[in-house]
Amino acid sequence: MAKRASIGWLENLKTIVYAGLIAVGIRTIAFEPFNIPSGSMIPTLQIGDYLFVSKYSYGYSRYSLPFTPALFSGRIFARDPQRGDIAVFKWPRDNRTDYIKRIIGLPGDSVQMRAGHLHVNGHAAGQNPAEAMTSREESGVRVTAKRYIETLPRGGGHISYDIQKYSDMGFMNNTSEFKVPAGFLFVMGDNRDNSADSRDPNSGVGFVPIENLVGRAEFIFFSIEPGNAWWEVWTWPFDIRWSRLFRGII
Repeated sequence: MAKRASIGWLENLKTIVYAGLIAVGIRTIAFEPFNIPSGSMIPTLQIGDYLFVSKYSYGYSRYSLPFTPALFSGRIFARDPQRGDIAVFKWPRDNRTDYIKRIIGLPGDSVQMRAGHLHVNGHAAGQNPAEAMTSREESGVRVTAKRYIETLPRGGGHISYDIQKYSDMGFMNNTSEFKVPAGFLFVMGDNRDNSADSRDPNSGVGFVPIENLVGRAEFIFFSIEPGNAWWEVWTWPFDIRWSRLFRGII
């Protein structure tokens, strides 16, 4: 009996170890979960959203592979990012903190904000008014902002997505022209008046090295009102945002 119990215990341990290794492998090379702690990507992503990021979308670098020493630079199995992608990257100031923004400018592009209107390579991005939206900011206060559908060229076509803003004034809405260097990206938040991004050199974001990309945001698998922990299951029927579950991200 003791021998059978010992064998059973070892088998259970092996199963747990194998399951852990599989989970680590999936998280390393396939999909990694992230949560949204700030309002910089409202209205596309809300505070309290939990999403999966595909690690393979842009290939792999030492910043996208966990526990990887600085043994190589650049990316392996590299794939080019596209305008309009929502990407997770390591903050260039410390190369550790995860940020999530939308890719607006590719290497060689020129980007400028003029009176709240985005211009890429001298052409104004499409900007059509949409229904106003009320959302909760980091402070917990619900605010209503102007919402627009912005359109960017993407490959041989285009991509459209929602943005929000409160004003066309201020230096974030009226910038000099940025010329994106080779090997870098220009990123912005969809919440145009509440985002630390490439428009503000003091944010520590600036131009983002392509090497710093972690992956592309794919879909929301869980979403809960801010201020409530995901493990407080007794609050789920009231606090889960059911309509956001398993929603693809554009």
